[in-house]
Amino acid sequence: MAQINPSILSADFARLAEEAKAVDGADWLHVDVMDNHFVPNLTLGTPVVESLSRVTDTPLDCHLMIEEPDRWAPAYVEAGAGSVTFHAEAAAAPVRLAREIRAKGARASMALKPATPIEPYEDLLPELDMLLVMTVEPGFGGQAFLDIMLPKIRRTRQLIEKHGLQMWLQVDGGVSASTIERCAEAGADVFVAGSAVYGADDPAAAVRALREQARSAEKKAHGSCAG
Repeated sequence: MAQINPSILSADFARLAEEAKAVDGADWLHVDVMDNHFVPNLTLGTPVVESLSRVTDTPLDCHLMIEEPDRWAPAYVEAGAGSVTFHAEAAAAPVRLAREIRAKGARASMALKPATPIEPYEDLLPELDMLLVMTVEPGFGGQAFLDIMLPKIRRTRQLIEKHGLQMWLQVDGGVSASTIERCAEAGADVFVAGSAVYGADDPAAAVRALREQARSAEKKAHGSCAG
């Protein structure tokens, strides 16, 4: 069920409408929101999300790398996001926030920075539609994939299966043709790809190729588990 979410952090911000159309066929459009406090970078906010939602039919997956998501996250649903991800490290009341996001009609997702373990959040998983394991330190695009996150992806998938949940497992950071198969084999099924898509001559073709790679790796992994 591999899904590819191109990250507009790697797109040309002066041409966002065209860049959104350039990845027609993507499952979601990943929107990185940074506040220069939680992470050392400043990107965009609700007005841009609202504008994007008017120019693309691809649903928006907003990743909030911000302080006080409890206060700000609901506004991103109102701006048109179909999925809103807040960080475990920043949320004061993650269960309440997830329920509020869902009540407003969006999918609720929680992200973990590389050094944050999944295990303390096991009991929260049923409140979420997706869990995001960061495979780089959040803040900047174009970073190298951290292989040391693969065991954490596997443990997260095991916890999801242990509880019989239908939630998605997303990875974000350094996802490319050379790393996506390892992520899929470890159990991820939603892949955020920035420069691997927007740095390609044909972004839509890059999306299709990455999805095919991930699906092929998923099949292999399921085959070896069955064996």
